[in-house]
Amino acid sequence: MDLQLENKIAFISASGRGIGRSVAKCLAREGVSVIVNGRTKSDLNNLLEELDDSSKHRMFCADLTEPNKVKELIDFFILSNMIPDIVVHNLGGNLNIKNPLCSAADWLKVQKINFEVPMEINRLIIPYMQEKKWGRICHTSSISALENQGSPTYCAAKAALVAYTRSLGRYVAKDGIIINAILPGAIFTEGGYWDEMNKNNPSFVEKYLNERMAIKRFGKPDEIAEVITFLCSNLASFCVGSAFLVDGGQGKTFFQQE
Repeated sequence: MDLQLENKIAFISASGRGIGRSVAKCLAREGVSVIVNGRTKSDLNNLLEELDDSSKHRMFCADLTEPNKVKELIDFFILSNMIPDIVVHNLGGNLNIKNPLCSAADWLKVQKINFEVPMEINRLIIPYMQEKKWGRICHTSSISALENQGSPTYCAAKAALVAYTRSLGRYVAKDGIIINAILPGAIFTEGGYWDEMNKNNPSFVEKYLNERMAIKRFGKPDEIAEVITFLCSNLASFCVGSAFLVDGGQGKTFFQQE
């Protein structure tokens, strides 16, 4: 299937490992020049070495939650003459803040990494997409946006991201910019949460898979990345402000009809 992405430029945040890494590889496979991002330079170097025609790809090694890093990112796009046509926001996490009565400062930390950074990048990059009359933005949210699957701070941040996607997507669709969100369930990544749990508490993992996952296994980063790649293509042109649940049957939420 031709996704009509040849010669497009994409930025993928938090792409050194896991889902983001898989997204970068999928988009590069489609002929996209990718700009990868993460905090660990060795991870990004290893990723670029795995991509075909590595000379057409770039990296921006930085923690995007640090002050001024988003502005530096946009400056990097301009100076490199690589303004993205596609942005995949993969940065996120609960920062191990699980106390439901945590301080406002802790709430804001979780909001920043999951919501504020994507919003600020969009604010600065969408005008360039409007000039081109074409753009694709995909937010990696979570099943936690729909139901109680995680800490309150994380659930609230991911729910805000979905509401933002739904609303903003309507405003910019007329400009040829398609914004969507994907809501993964439990995904197994090397060195990630479920990898550690499988090593330290395998009985808990077995119980979780049997009782919570209809498919009886974790998802794979590639399974999420392929859906994101489709949402970044011309073929997703009618998906305006949509949120796609890809959870292996983990969740039990029903979508209400308007």
